[in-house]
Amino acid sequence: MIRWHDPALLADSAVGLSGRDFLTAIVEGRLPPPPIAKLLGLDLVSAGDGAAVFRGEADESVYNPIGTVHGGWLCTILDSAAGCAIQTLLPAGVGYSSIEIKVSFLKAVRTGSGPLEVTGRALKLGRRVGFAEAHARDGSGDLVGHATTSVAVLRP
Repeated sequence: MIRWHDPALLADSAVGLSGRDFLTAIVEGRLPPPPIAKLLGLDLVSAGDGAAVFRGEADESVYNPIGTVHGGWLCTILDSAAGCAIQTLLPAGVGYSSIEIKVSFLKAVRTGSGPLEVTGRALKLGRRVGFAEAHARDGSGDLVGHATTSVAVLRP
């Protein structure tokens, strides 16, 4: 059974906080993680200026029919890390939404791959669009996935 906090309460908490302060509150446990993080077994472990790091360990619930982790699971973590890297640079009241993402899967991920660490880094933030990348490494430090993304900056 998966339980999570009401996402509306989390979104309401974000209103007066900069992106970095909001994500830091999640890292420090002052705010709960979003439901998707609980569902997919992801933890936001750090959020700095233009950077965000997630950790997650796949279990069989995210396997595809051929016995490896579904690419969508890895894509979601890469998208989250890249997007949150942009979010750390946004002032209070400004949001973002993914426009596109390009993912390269470099190595199969299985339950024995160990915890993944996914690091997102903002590349450029404009008034309307931001660009970021993310790298996923397995428990051995091998690069298993890479993504580049564009996000729309949502200003009031």
